[in-house]
Amino acid sequence: MLGVLAGFFVVWCIILVGWFVGRQRILGDNARQVLSSLTFFVASPALLFETLSKARLAEVFAAPLLVAAVSAVATAAIFFVIAKFWLKRSLPESLMSSMAASLVNSANLGIPIAVYVLGDASYVAPLLIFQLAFFTPLFLMLLDSSTSNHRTTPLTFLVMIVRNPMIVGSALGLLVAGTGWKVPDLVMEPIHLIGGAAIPAMLIAFGMSLNGTRPLQASEARRVDTLLASAFKLGVQPALAYLFARFLLGLDGHVLFAVVVTAALPTAQNVFVAASRYKTGLTVAKDTVLITTVVAVPAMIGVALLLT
Repeated sequence: MLGVLAGFFVVWCIILVGWFVGRQRILGDNARQVLSSLTFFVASPALLFETLSKARLAEVFAAPLLVAAVSAVATAAIFFVIAKFWLKRSLPESLMSSMAASLVNSANLGIPIAVYVLGDASYVAPLLIFQLAFFTPLFLMLLDSSTSNHRTTPLTFLVMIVRNPMIVGSALGLLVAGTGWKVPDLVMEPIHLIGGAAIPAMLIAFGMSLNGTRPLQASEARRVDTLLASAFKLGVQPALAYLFARFLLGLDGHVLFAVVVTAALPTAQNVFVAASRYKTGLTVAKDTVLITTVVAVPAMIGVALLLT
């Protein structure tokens, strides 16, 4: 559990730096938007490319990937129905809230947890690959389509894919991994350096957004959305992962524990980046990231007590 605490400590240190920078207005009034745009258009695509280019594609089709995919898609689908038809939210906001309820922080928290809690970084690889290669691009394509002023045709949909830098970065990374081509170090080094800016910039931008706001404010009129999204992320998603892995795939022991723990990870910070980019669901995205990041430790301790 020390790995969990260490991972959260690093994240919160960077968030606090962002909070301080924003509170002191060191970078000016538009810094948060600039950092979010830098992450979305430049740093994250580089990070996605580097990560996926080194992946073993055989791991994509393993049982843990199937658990990650089914639990995430089912959680997002159920929450989308609630947000769209019960809470009466717009299509873009419903999509963004569903993203907050199901997209796992698989990189900067998932990797240290896999190493220090589960004992092997490979446990988080299927989840990481699924989200970077399929789940996140799917949400971004749907958000592109739902926020466009024009009717989406097959051609315009293809254009949106080509123009979305995170989707392109993911696709190119998988292409390199699939062909086995080794990118020359002279090319990969600048990509590595640029990609390294993604997580710090993302967390600093998130920290800056916390100035002058508190989670679950009544004035934002999104308390129910946020609490539901947080409950789905930390409760419903790991429960679905357990039921599917245990009773349909027959997983048990440490592998079962691993897939449930990774499903109980908090909401990824790049949900907030996407919300900033598409200018929808900002309150739910920000508050769900904050709440789940705080509550995830006791949630994962609960998983450990139940399954070990």
